[in-house]
Amino acid sequence: QVQLVESGGGLVQAGGSLRLSCAASGHTFSRYAMAWFRRAPGKEREFVAAISWSGGRAYYADSVTGRFTISRDNAKNTVFLQMNSLKPEDTALYYCAASVGMPGEAENEYDYWGQGTQVTVSS
Repeated sequence: QVQLVESGGGLVQAGGSLRLSCAASGHTFSRYAMAWFRRAPGKEREFVAAISWSGGRAYYADSVTGRFTISRDNAKNTVFLQMNSLKPEDTALYYCAASVGMPGEAENEYDYWGQGTQVTVSS
């Protein structure tokens, strides 16, 4: 069992930055691929970014490529999402997820989920 707790969300103006964190507890964190998803108001949850267990490979949705960076610190059992050049359309509830398999873009590839942290970008 893995418990995931997100933090770092908030209200920011367009063009600003935020850094989300996801702290994991339970089984060995370094064995899991990690990802961030988000759910905007009135929309389905969507993939944002994923990272392999070692941190050597990262994957991004087209909508955030070049603006967001996913990283992890296995010594601290934490995964991060650095979000720059934020846009109002980035407003969403951001979820952290863990997978025992390879990092992917589908929700059903992930075994554990956090409760989410709200990001609101004002125009």
